[in-house]
Amino acid sequence: MANTDLASYNLSELKGLQHDIEQEIKRRERGELEKARQQILAIAQQAGVSLEELLASGTKKSNVAKGRKVQAQYHNPANKAQTWTGRGRQPRWIADGIAGGKKLADFRI
Repeated sequence: MANTDLASYNLSELKGLQHDIEQEIKRRERGELEKARQQILAIAQQAGVSLEELLASGTKKSNVAKGRKVQAQYHNPANKAQTWTGRGRQPRWIADGIAGGKKLADFRI
């Protein structure tokens, strides 16, 4: 990198130089982004995959895991319709049962 003597510049010249540098950085970042985009498109075409398929495959995993239901592991002995997965806050009927001397295993399905 060239060593530039910035001491000889006045404040307005330095600010102008800063502005020019920021603009050049933005221009080069856009160029690098476009270059990467073209490389990705070329790889996808070589693999015979459309860009839509390529982008969609990354989102399917997260959506599948996000909406997955968890099976209930515990039920209320007094009302079998009341269940709990074991995640999150304990239902009142479990908390009351444990306070009354029962064990969590007593509620297991």
